[in-house]
Amino acid sequence: MKMEPSKGLEYLQKGKFEEAAKSLESMIETDPENPVHYINFGNLLSAVHEHEKAIQFFDKALSLDENAVAAYYGAGIACYHLEEFSKSAKLFQEAIKGGLQDSDTHFMTGMSFVSLGEHKLAFPYLMRATELNDQDHESLFQFGLCQARTGDIQSASTTFEKVVKRDETHADAWYNLGVTYSYFDKNVEALKAFQKALDIQPDHYLAGNGKRNIESKNTNH
Repeated sequence: MKMEPSKGLEYLQKGKFEEAAKSLESMIETDPENPVHYINFGNLLSAVHEHEKAIQFFDKALSLDENAVAAYYGAGIACYHLEEFSKSAKLFQEAIKGGLQDSDTHFMTGMSFVSLGEHKLAFPYLMRATELNDQDHESLFQFGLCQARTGDIQSASTTFEKVVKRDETHADAWYNLGVTYSYFDKNVEALKAFQKALDIQPDHYLAGNGKRNIESKNTNH
């Protein structure tokens, strides 16, 4: 479904929320059967953290056009912010089913399942997100965490190596890389990775802990 450029949308993109609301309200009045206006209004409400109200507008859009994939996605984002992760997962899956095959939608589906502790269900979505956008370091990092949580530490280690190669300032990726190294008793490499995380973020509690554990291992030997 094509989003029509509108004054309201223009205001929204510029962060002029009041002007956007007025413009979209008048568009809804003149063209009440057009789902696009409700989707845009829902996005506006989400942008100002009115997620529950936003969902009402996405629902209205879907009542006018059940194939309005942008409404499924928008409602998914709103539910995710409200920490209603089962709902957000379903909505993002509907968006994918309806043809929204981009990396963001797959990533958000994966993250909904991660938030539910369903790492096996998250796995294919996060994997697809990394395939669709190999420049997105965050989905690659989350995919690495997912690999680790489903027990594939070796693959997770390789993924974290990729993340830090692309983004040397990713403290959490360095920390998790250190964890995978220490899992395989590569203590020298683990120590370096923890230190790298601490160089980037000196208050990284977990990396500090990891470093101390390895140092005490070394002194006990």
